[in-house]
Amino acid sequence: MKVLIVFALCLVALSAGERRFVRQAPFGQPQPQAFQQQQQQRASRQNQPQQPLPEERAAREYSQQPQQNQLLRQETTTWIPILKYNKEQGNDGSYKTQYETGNNIVAEETGYLKDFNENTPNGVLVQHGSYSYTAPDGQVVNVEYTADEGGFRATGEHIPTPPPIPEEIQKGLEQIYEGIRLNQEREAKEAKENPAEYAKKQEERARLNYNGQYYPN
Repeated sequence: MKVLIVFALCLVALSAGERRFVRQAPFGQPQPQAFQQQQQQRASRQNQPQQPLPEERAAREYSQQPQQNQLLRQETTTWIPILKYNKEQGNDGSYKTQYETGNNIVAEETGYLKDFNENTPNGVLVQHGSYSYTAPDGQVVNVEYTADEGGFRATGEHIPTPPPIPEEIQKGLEQIYEGIRLNQEREAKEAKENPAEYAKKQEERARLNYNGQYYPN
């Protein structure tokens, strides 16, 4: 029991000695070295500049660009009014629509369905329309277009046109198209006069095409 009491007193004495070691000395006396090191570390941490948070850094960069931010606000707050909008929808799928905006855009379009058959049970949509707008240089641009099973085709004075085909190339193309037409007529005649033989040739042609081989006419 006495041994435990002596051991506890030793621990208390050691801890008290450590506290006295870092305790500030009375005024006018030299400070202990450990206390001086603690004071220097505390002062060093206080003098170091704190790094701003990402939100603070973004806000600071935003505030440093007032002119650019003002320009962005002006561009994003511009709105264009719709001056006119009409649409008519028919029970047969046809329609007609028109609209006009405050920045001089005028457009109209009509559409209808055609060619209802087994291949196109829902029909083929045909669209005709036009639109106009003012270009940055002040010129009014007019466009007319048609969209159907042949694709989208637009016309307008501002659309570039391809240069004319040279005469020699045009003659070569005409000969190619003529050869294709003659082959189609010959195959149609053969299919009508000898359908069994024509079907056999078509099967052989499909096999050669699948293997990447050429079938002579």
